[in-house]
Amino acid sequence: MTPVELSRTVLRAVRRAVDEGALSVAVPERVVVTVPGPGGCGDYATNVALQLARPAGQPAHRVAEILRPHLVGEDGVGDVVVTGPGFINISLRGAAEPVAALVREIREQGPVYGHGDALAGQVVEVRVPYEARAEVVADALVRIVAAQGGRVEIDHREPVNLRPVPAPEDPAPLGPDAARWALLHPAAHDRPRITADHLVQREGNPLFRVRYAHARTRALGRNAARLGFEADPGEVTDLDVRDLVTALADHPRILTAAATHRAPDRLARHLVTLADAVLPFLPAVLPRGEEKPSATHRARLALAEAAGTVLAGGLSLLGIDAPDHL
Repeated sequence: MTPVELSRTVLRAVRRAVDEGALSVAVPERVVVTVPGPGGCGDYATNVALQLARPAGQPAHRVAEILRPHLVGEDGVGDVVVTGPGFINISLRGAAEPVAALVREIREQGPVYGHGDALAGQVVEVRVPYEARAEVVADALVRIVAAQGGRVEIDHREPVNLRPVPAPEDPAPLGPDAARWALLHPAAHDRPRITADHLVQREGNPLFRVRYAHARTRALGRNAARLGFEADPGEVTDLDVRDLVTALADHPRILTAAATHRAPDRLARHLVTLADAVLPFLPAVLPRGEEKPSATHRARLALAEAAGTVLAGGLSLLGIDAPDHL
């Protein structure tokens, strides 16, 4: 069961609870499942009970307990445990292991992994001032909202409804990619820095880390081909990849939030989180010394390539190039 399939399973459980009168809430359009956080257990977790608690007029833990029996009987679900204030932790049964399932999902969807229909049929009117940063943010929103099934209409009529803090100077000398990053990475209420730091190829530059992480994943694929093996999704149990898997699984939720809140900075910062999670993992992907390529190396490579795919897709939505060589 992939995260998308499990999300639909949780959504069906909510609908059944509502149909039976156990919950009185509007059924959400989608439910996000992620890798369990600290204190969690199982293969995946969802905070849907916390989201429904207020409209249901019940404590989140009680909402989770109402949903639990509706999930236990589902095909592919082995166990359901409620932890903390109301997190629902799900263990899978008779299905692909969680890391392999997530990687397969990303490989199947490619750069459109995380795209959805949260804004299907909606027209988002974006009114911006004639100012460089506002124009760049609006341009990024066109792609981000479209990735969630909506459409953006941009105009400059008053009153404006999107006015990020303007750049202190013209960002054009940074070049198109660094200029866009400088304007999109900070939150709308923060003043962007227009400095040459965005061009420096070192760890202190978030844009460099994101693009470098993508380029390294592509280089690993080329080097693996020279060694005579390809990626094959599987479980990576010998290394701690929890932060990496969490960042990948969280990508659909981040895209939805960036679209609904008109905040491309959320996507930009998420790409930095993903890059910082994958970079320490990359040196362990290929065989070392006299090692022969094994199933473990193929699984590691598949996970690394999945991260590269998500990084490239995210940069594309921001209008920034993701070079294969850096």
